[in-house]
Amino acid sequence: MPLSLPPTLTLPQATETVSRLRAGLAAAPAGDAFAVDASTLVDFDTSALAVLLDGQRLARERGVPLLVQGAPAKLRQLAALYGVEELLGLQGSVA
Repeated sequence: MPLSLPPTLTLPQATETVSRLRAGLAAAPAGDAFAVDASTLVDFDTSALAVLLDGQRLARERGVPLLVQGAPAKLRQLAALYGVEELLGLQGSVA
């Protein structure tokens, strides 16, 4: 079951969201991919990118792939603007 990001992910929510990612990764079976559902994002800024980049780092340290699913177009555009879309491996919504 993927970890869902909160609808609002700006600086005030970033620390709590990273904590949830860390806990989810720690509880995930070793070797299995860990999925993050970004389709719930409505109000976000570059803090969402920072959280996902930290999640990728944490997953890499654990030796598991982090799959970001359902990324809204705005998040993919923001990642492209900052040149981190390949680092995040964002998967868009299937429409």
